[in-house]
Amino acid sequence: MTRHVFAARLLAAAALPALAALGTALPGTMGVAQAQQLTTLPNVADLADKLLPAVVEISVESKVSGGATVDMPQLPDDSPFKDFFDDFFKKRQGEDQGERTVNSMGSGFIIDASGIVVTNNHVVEGAQSIQIRLQDGTTLKAELKGRDPKTDLAVLTVKPSQPLPTVSFGDSDHLRIGEWVMAIGNPFGLGGSVSLGIVSARNRDINAGPYDDFIQTDAAINKGNSGGPLFNMSGQVVGINTAIFSPTGGSVGIGFSVPANTARGVVDQLWKYGETRRGWFGVKVQTVTDDIAESMGLGKPHGALVADVVDGSPGKAAGVEAGDVIVEFDGKPIREMKELTRTVAETEIGKKVKVKVIRKGKDVELQVAIGRLEDVEKQEAQKSGSDDNGATTPPPTTATLLGMTVSTMTDDLRSKFKIDDKVSGAIVTEVAADGAAADKQIEAGDVIMEAGGKPVTAASDVSDAMTGAQKAGKSSVLLLISKAGKAGETRFIALKVK
Repeated sequence: MTRHVFAARLLAAAALPALAALGTALPGTMGVAQAQQLTTLPNVADLADKLLPAVVEISVESKVSGGATVDMPQLPDDSPFKDFFDDFFKKRQGEDQGERTVNSMGSGFIIDASGIVVTNNHVVEGAQSIQIRLQDGTTLKAELKGRDPKTDLAVLTVKPSQPLPTVSFGDSDHLRIGEWVMAIGNPFGLGGSVSLGIVSARNRDINAGPYDDFIQTDAAINKGNSGGPLFNMSGQVVGINTAIFSPTGGSVGIGFSVPANTARGVVDQLWKYGETRRGWFGVKVQTVTDDIAESMGLGKPHGALVADVVDGSPGKAAGVEAGDVIVEFDGKPIREMKELTRTVAETEIGKKVKVKVIRKGKDVELQVAIGRLEDVEKQEAQKSGSDDNGATTPPPTTATLLGMTVSTMTDDLRSKFKIDDKVSGAIVTEVAADGAAADKQIEAGDVIMEAGGKPVTAASDVSDAMTGAQKAGKSSVLLLISKAGKAGETRFIALKVK
C-alpha cells in the first residue's frame, strides 16, 4: 500500500512537464500552475492550533443493570464436577444480573466562555456523572442542562475558574459538496485528534430520527468522535459529528454530522429552557411518489401528502384534510415530506402561518396557529385495543383483486384483526406473495378507508374504484390505508390497476 502511494506521487510529479506540454498544445487543458494547484492540500496547522482549546473530551459514568447471560454446562447427574459447576455458574448469573458501572467517552465543544458545552445525546444519555477534560489537561465536573433524542443533541454546563475558549456556529446551508472540512475530537480516547476531509454529500436521511438532514463527510470519524465539531476552513462549526457507517467499527470514510443550522435552534432552546419547544401542526404526512402524483394528476412529484389529521390539532382546526398535498408552509416551498417536518418543528409556537395545499386538483390556502409538540407528547396516553367480544355474523362479502382479498368489515373481522374502533372501511384478509398488493407492502389486517378519493364502506367500493380508474385511463388507483387497522397509522398507496 505504501509503495503504491509513493509511486503515484512520483508519477504525478513526473507528469507535470507532460501536462505543461499538453496545456500549450491543446486548448482547454490545464498547465503546470493549474496542475500544481490541484495537487496542493490546505495547510490547517494554524487553524487547528486556534480551534483545539475549545474542543473537549467527555467522560461519562453510568449504571446499568443485568449483563450478558452465562450458559451453564449440562453435566450428567453422576458427574463428580456437577455440584461445583452448578454453584459456580449460579453465582456468576446472580452477579451478572446486578447493577454495574459502565464508563464511556465522547467529544464536545464550548460555545460560551461561561461554560456551555455541546455534545451528542447518546454520549450522555443515562449518565450518573459527567466530566470534561480541556486541552490543557484541566478536568471539570459537568451537569446536563438538557438533551434532545430527536436530533441527538445535548447541552452541558461547567463552572470554570476563568473564561473558556469558544467556537461559534457557521451557516451550514452554504456548504458545498467537495468543500474542505475538519473534524476534531476524542476517538478511542485519543483526545485532541484532528482529521481533514471534504463534504461528500448533504441532506442525507439515515433514518436516525424525524429531522434527518445530515452532512456526509469523509473526514475520519471514529468511536469517541461523537459530539465533536466539524469545522469549515473559516473555523466555524458547521456540523456536530454524530454517526458513521462502518462494517468494521472504524472509519471507512462515511461519517454523518448534524448541520449547524439544525443544531443552532435546538441548542439555544436546551440552553435557555432545558428542553425543546417544537412547533406542532397535527398532520401525518407521507412522500408523494411517482405513482401517487400520477393518480392525483399532480404531474411531477412534489409536496407532502396528508395521510391523516389528528383530532383537536391545529391542522384540524385550520381545515386540513386527508388527501391534501401541502406545497407551501409559512411562505416556504415544500418540495418533499421531510422539508415540512423540519419547517413545522422550527416554527414559533403560537404563530399563525399560511399553508397552501392542492386539494382534488385545486389550490387552497389555509391559516393555521402552531401548537407545541412536547405538550401533545406529554398528554398522549396509551390507547386501549379493540373489543374482542364481537358477535357472530353472516360470512362477509369479499372481492379478490390485484393480489389481495378484501372483505366488508364485520364485528368478527374487527375482533380477529384487532381493528381500532375509529377505523372503518374494507379489511384486507389475504395477500398473494407475488401480487401488486404485496409489492406495495399491503398486508392482511390493513384496512382500506378510501379508494379513488371516495370513502369505502364495503369490499365492492374498492373494486368499483379500480374499475373506474381503468375506465378513466389511469394506470393506478389511490388508496388510503390504515396499517394493521390502527387509527394513527394511515398512509396513501397508489396501486397499479393494469
